Amino acid sequence: MAPRSDSPDPVVGPATPNPGTEHYFSEDPATPELRRPVTVALRGREVVLQTSNGVFSPRGLDKGTSVLLENVPDPQGGELLDVGCGWGPIALSMAAAAPGSRVTAVDVNERSLRLTRDNAAALGLDNVVALLPGQVPAERRFDTIWSNPPIRIGKQQLHELLLLWLPRLAPGGTAWLVVQKNLGADSLQKWLASALGGDCAVSRHSTDRGFRVLRVERRA
Repeated sequence: MAPRSDSPDPVVGPATPNPGTEHYFSEDPATPELRRPVTVALRGREVVLQTSNGVFSPRGLDKGTSVLLENVPDPQGGELLDVGCGWGPIALSMAAAAPGSRVTAVDVNERSLRLTRDNAAALGLDNVVALLPGQVPAERRFDTIWSNPPIRIGKQQLHELLLLWLPRLAPGGTAWLVVQKNLGADSLQKWLASALGGDCAVSRHSTDRGFRVLRVERRA
């Protein structure tokens, strides 16, 4: 199963999707939705969820997301964010670990949002809100962000995505990003440190199975 960061060096050199090709970052996949059950382990808890064609990693939990979930501490604070939620494994893990919080799960793919809502309902997690990026209130700030960012959208679009959400960390808030090492994780870390400036501290938290987990902390 290909991890999300699966294009040839998209951070150093962007990969442009072929016209007419449907990707998991399509806003409204044209193919009929065909759901399937999958059994996955989310931070030690085995659950049965639904995935579908036309979304990221439809056959189950990808390696990058697994690395993120296994290497980050429990989310802190009352406002949590999953950027690029897919069918929901990251958002669901956050919601289960912090039941008193609100988890905002964002994706441009409407099918992904429906799956995230349905999977949250199936697990009894009523603290998950799945929204398009433009539906998130502009004033909302986040104490914790987790993301397996969609590297395949290309360098410029990836940078725009990260600069849309990371500055919305609350003071003292922390973001955790998983990026494949050989697809530009180290160069992305350097770029983040430069782009975010003195407001944030950017560091490498861990390396596991060919992935880096990057930590971005907004200074209090």
